Amino acid sequence: MSVLLDVILPVFLLLGFGYVAVWKAVISDSHIDGLMVFAQRFAIPCLLFRAISTLDLSAGFDAALLGSFYIGAFTGFALGFLGARYLFGRDWEDAIAIGFCGLFSNSVLLGLPITERAFGADALAGNYAIIALHAPFCYCIGITAMEIVRNRTSALRLLPQKVLSAMFHNALIIGITLGFVVNLTSLPLPGAFTDALDLMIRAALPAAAFGVWGSFVCGTPAGEANSILFIVAISLVIHPATVWGLGRYMALETEAFRSAIMTSAMAPGINAYLFANIYGKAKRVAASAVLIGTVATIPTAWIWLTLLS
Repeated sequence: MSVLLDVILPVFLLLGFGYVAVWKAVISDSHIDGLMVFAQRFAIPCLLFRAISTLDLSAGFDAALLGSFYIGAFTGFALGFLGARYLFGRDWEDAIAIGFCGLFSNSVLLGLPITERAFGADALAGNYAIIALHAPFCYCIGITAMEIVRNRTSALRLLPQKVLSAMFHNALIIGITLGFVVNLTSLPLPGAFTDALDLMIRAALPAAAFGVWGSFVCGTPAGEANSILFIVAISLVIHPATVWGLGRYMALETEAFRSAIMTSAMAPGINAYLFANIYGKAKRVAASAVLIGTVATIPTAWIWLTLLS
């Protein structure tokens, strides 16, 4: 019970504050939209840039850690895609958008704060190693699959250009890429600049967590129940269970194993909805999976933390 009270509930109370603030019209939808623009285009990219620019790559990038997590993530995508297509009869584009929900776990807004509160800030190296590749890996899979389906009657030679263009219009990927550039070149950054980044970073997770549920006040999870519950089960049970088995098989060290499990055990991230919104496919399923999955993470994260402890 102490894990639930001390680790998980503070994060979800922050999410709930955003929901209530919009529901009770304390702040407007446009205010939430502005907050989410700030968080997703500025604060979180700065957080990722700073973390990756200072990350010890030789220590953080454990092949077993990344292999176990991303095999599990791709398994989630494949199951979501195949289930949507063949169990629920969705069209190809819908199936890819639904599969993306099983691919993109909420590694930043939920995975980071819950792992930090459970195991301390020093336990986040594995989280940041996963996050460094998370958006590029997931968007590369999702965009490539979607563009192949959407352009299956046209020349495939144009596909790489379309994929790269879509990826590098994403602020998260830009922040990650610049972080790698600074890290690999050992480029010195002025102290005033890093201090300004640190000020921005302090607002990143609270602002995004506060705003993410406020953005779903008008998005009621009605209909599509089977598809939604299927995705939630993939995200909260199948993905972490797959990572657990692979991590044990690959003999992951304790801290890396915890990071892999807690990152994989999170609900679909807001990027699952953004991806569906970009292509205009399965938006209601994606929004509802994020919303219901986030609520369901309260008991499931408690279970996974109990197993890890």
